[in-house]
Amino acid sequence: MEKGQIVTLTIEDMSAEGQGIGKLYETTRNADAGRMDTSADNSAQNTGNRGFAVFVKGAVVGDRVRAELTKVKKHYAFGRVLEVEALSPARIEPFCPYQDTCGGCAYGTLNYDAQLELKEKQVRDKLIRLGGLTDPKMQPIMGMGNEETQTEPFRYRNKASMPVSTGGLVTQKGGIMQPVHEPRIGFYRAKTHEVVDCEDCWLQSEPAMAAAAALRRFMEEDHITSYDPRWDKGLMRHLIVRTAAGTGEVMVILVINGKAIPNVPKLVRMLDEAIAEIPVYEDGPLAGVAFNLESVVVNIHKSKTLEGQILGEECITIAGKPTITEEVGGLQFEISPLSFYQVNRTQMMRLYDKALEYASLKGDETVLDLYCGVGTIGLFAAAEMNRRTAELNEAAASRGTAGSGQAAAVKLPGHVIGIESVKGAVLDANRNAVINGIVNARYVCGKAEEELPRMVRTKAQEEQAVREAVKKRGETAAKKELLKDEALRIAHADVAILDPPRAGCEQALLEAVVQAAPDRIVYVSCDPATLARDIKWLGEHGYEFKEATPCDMFPWTGHVETVVLLSHKKADSYIHIDVEFGEGEGKIPVDSIAKRAEAYKPKEKVTYKMIKEYIEAKYGFKVHTAYIAEVKRNLGLPMYDAPNAVEELKQPRKHPTPEKVEAIKDALRYFAVI
Repeated sequence: MEKGQIVTLTIEDMSAEGQGIGKLYETTRNADAGRMDTSADNSAQNTGNRGFAVFVKGAVVGDRVRAELTKVKKHYAFGRVLEVEALSPARIEPFCPYQDTCGGCAYGTLNYDAQLELKEKQVRDKLIRLGGLTDPKMQPIMGMGNEETQTEPFRYRNKASMPVSTGGLVTQKGGIMQPVHEPRIGFYRAKTHEVVDCEDCWLQSEPAMAAAAALRRFMEEDHITSYDPRWDKGLMRHLIVRTAAGTGEVMVILVINGKAIPNVPKLVRMLDEAIAEIPVYEDGPLAGVAFNLESVVVNIHKSKTLEGQILGEECITIAGKPTITEEVGGLQFEISPLSFYQVNRTQMMRLYDKALEYASLKGDETVLDLYCGVGTIGLFAAAEMNRRTAELNEAAASRGTAGSGQAAAVKLPGHVIGIESVKGAVLDANRNAVINGIVNARYVCGKAEEELPRMVRTKAQEEQAVREAVKKRGETAAKKELLKDEALRIAHADVAILDPPRAGCEQALLEAVVQAAPDRIVYVSCDPATLARDIKWLGEHGYEFKEATPCDMFPWTGHVETVVLLSHKKADSYIHIDVEFGEGEGKIPVDSIAKRAEAYKPKEKVTYKMIKEYIEAKYGFKVHTAYIAEVKRNLGLPMYDAPNAVEELKQPRKHPTPEKVEAIKDALRYFAVI
């Protein structure tokens, strides 16, 4: 295949970015042209050939198109549509005027039933191709707008993050800084940092769009500029709006490159008036909900080290409360500016109901809630255990009264231990437990992949880890190996609920989960590829895939949520062996066992973090992870594929100085890597 070649394709699949995917199959050769027949008719496919994939922007599943190849790689290519020879029956006219400019609705030209079918197929394909499963058991995808919920797949997002742009700054005569164009608030054009001014988005809540209109008008009237990273000047960065559909409470977060917003009382008043004007609907998912602005927060984002992140670390409440309250499933949740909370309230409940069904709680379990956010799913699990325990106690009390007349022993409910890295979310989670009267849930701040390994170690294992850390990294670093509270030590977990970010779980976390040996793992994922990767790893370490249920949390986009049940594999049979230790004939000497165990003891995994800490402690300077990787690569050491690696670097890669190269080699020798 070569650039500029014209091919005919039937679109069989779509990427998460909305590109149609067709396949070219090497079936027959054109004798005259002496080259491959590039038609992709399914009837001509060679079933033994997976085909050469071509990604075509603007094509949807079911289209038959003529396309020109614009970029050709070894196993795939990109193309542009020259002609649509046959329209897909699933193709629709876009409902959004920004479909061709905004990069948000990747599936905006595909009808909703086809979207659901496509997403279900994508989950199944990933489980088979990446997860190593042959025929995974899957329930039908849970979509919005079906007979069960009667909910239209619009206005479902309870959080909007919208970049703000005035096009940069120009200097006029007299040194006056002026914006290039009028304020634009909306979303980035696909694969750019150009902001598309969006007056209405059908996926966002009405309070979000009302707040955007008010901020746009305020910036025009008061001549407020947006932040320009090229010159590190300007004020407004992002507008974030969080909406609680259960209570009607609204939070507006203004992300700025500064300390304050000029004339901010006027802006608060304009935001309040705009949100108060939203009508109260008589029917639909928001029937009877009156929206009120309850919180206005300024987020300070001046640090260049946080580039690429929307929010800075400092939040200042300038009006109302620092949090808003959401009601869902009979529980209340306080939500702060930095905390994670599922964006689709309707689908969240269906997803969590399925997760609890998979957890199969009886009432007395120890449940791990990892990457817990504000504690939603863990608190639902704790409430479920409380309910079941209360029912059992009530039944036992009735039997005792009817029988011996003595009161039955009270059965205590199980408990939930949650881990989350965002401090504000952990504070929210623990406060949410108090608000809902749940005393059997506790949330810990820290990275799950670091905190859980400490929790599942025995006291003896912890002491050994401390001794080894003292030798390698000193007493100060060794203190990090200690568990802060013995009440958090976990001998065994019954259920582990994993709800990681898109990158999936780190291996250190999965290893700790396996050590906790839960009977069931409930994995909630927002990326089928990393889900499949982690399922494969867990399958190799004692867990069996049982069932998956996709859930469409993000209609019209290429993203899909999935909840999966895995269970601990049980032995098919047992062999009983009697072993006698000691000295004498037929006995096994204990000393020889200890020596062999020491000889075969696995080496501690040497991490980049350990290498960086060693170098900083010994040499007094820091080294970048990329430098360590470069030195390892040059030494011929085994490397692993980086899941987020890019094909081409935006800037030339910097190389470590000779001094840093020698320091890295010294660290590798110290840890016996070389």
